[in-house]
Amino acid sequence: MTLAAYNNVPVPSFMYGTAWKKEATTQLVQSAVALGFKAIDTANQLIHYEEARVGKALKDLGEKGIRRETLFLQTKFTPVNGQDHRTPYDASADLTTQVKQSFASSLTHLQTDYLDSYVLHGPYSRQGLGKADQEVWAAMEGLYQSGKTKMIGISNVTAGQLVQLCAQATVKPMVVQNRCYAVTGWDQKVREICRAKGIIYQGFSLLTANSTVLADPEIRAIAKRLGAGIAQVIFRFAMQIGMLPLTGTTNPHHMKEDLQAESFLLSPEEILHIETIAL
Repeated sequence: MTLAAYNNVPVPSFMYGTAWKKEATTQLVQSAVALGFKAIDTANQLIHYEEARVGKALKDLGEKGIRRETLFLQTKFTPVNGQDHRTPYDASADLTTQVKQSFASSLTHLQTDYLDSYVLHGPYSRQGLGKADQEVWAAMEGLYQSGKTKMIGISNVTAGQLVQLCAQATVKPMVVQNRCYAVTGWDQKVREICRAKGIIYQGFSLLTANSTVLADPEIRAIAKRLGAGIAQVIFRFAMQIGMLPLTGTTNPHHMKEDLQAESFLLSPEEILHIETIAL
């Protein structure tokens, strides 16, 4: 199953996230792909990601016959305020140069000559978008227009910021990736904008950000009816409301289970219950 943004690039419907995997990154990416994941998410941010270890996994997979073009590869430009001292670019350079240097560094780390998706890790401003956001986005638009990345997007963005970006951008985002909380209707406002604009919404921390929801008796009853796990129910719910979920599990058994979420359907009543569970 695949999704498509307004520019019609096909995107796998489930994504494996590589944050906080450290030296296990290479093995975990290899396992995820071997079990069926076709989309990998990372970032050029050494505090939380080991992008070069993802590249090592891709090289090893290529030697086993899994071609680069069969996988969807997404990484991010992380501003200085999200980095430690190990910035993958000259932190004193202008922002356009920082984006270009970080992108080139990502291609080297990932041992590829193009990306499927390149994402701004988060706006510089808490509210609205400022000149820094506009300069970085323009640099990302340049990468998209050059064909070096098939999609561009933004992460950790509010509904207001997304509306502003879509209004101001020459190339509006094809992807939004946010931490997804049930108490906000699973980021309902941002999801609605994405649906209206033809943007793919990627949700992360679906399990870890919603631990109280997972204990809900009704969700447990749904899982029992389907003979499924709680995580599978949440991931299937996400897919059915048009979301592309991320999982970062380090357990190969859970990877396999997560992918099986595509094999069953929730009823409209069940969808409604989960969507409004914390409202």
